[in-house]
Amino acid sequence: MDKEEFIKHIQAHSPGDVLNTAILKKNRVMVDIKPEAILKVAEHLYRETGYRFIIASAYHTKKGFEILYHFSDDIEGNIINIHVVLPQEKPEIESLANMLSGANWIEREMSELLGITFRNHPEPEKLLSEGNWAEGVYPYRKKFK
Repeated sequence: MDKEEFIKHIQAHSPGDVLNTAILKKNRVMVDIKPEAILKVAEHLYRETGYRFIIASAYHTKKGFEILYHFSDDIEGNIINIHVVLPQEKPEIESLANMLSGANWIEREMSELLGITFRNHPEPEKLLSEGNWAEGVYPYRKKFK
């Protein structure tokens, strides 16, 4: 599926959940969605279109906590970045780890480093921080003025 076709496809599949789209490079598409749509969109990509979950990454900005979920279409060589922004005051989102085992550790890392809560995570135990920093301290959070 080419990039323009993919954008039309994801907009038709998730009407009202897709906030913005952009073709970033010849093989990369960014899709901004509402956080509450992450399970629906990820399940569609994984189960119905055959995209592979690569990894997720998160960062703290003035807009909130931004997460990029990276999916790959290995046959065509395309990368799809699903982007969500979580609010500063309550950064929560559904976990993908029950559907995508590869999301387990990275969600735990994002939780410990940024304080993002992944609802219904199957294994919410600490991965990195045990004994390394105090409870309630999130080393990757920024203080904005």
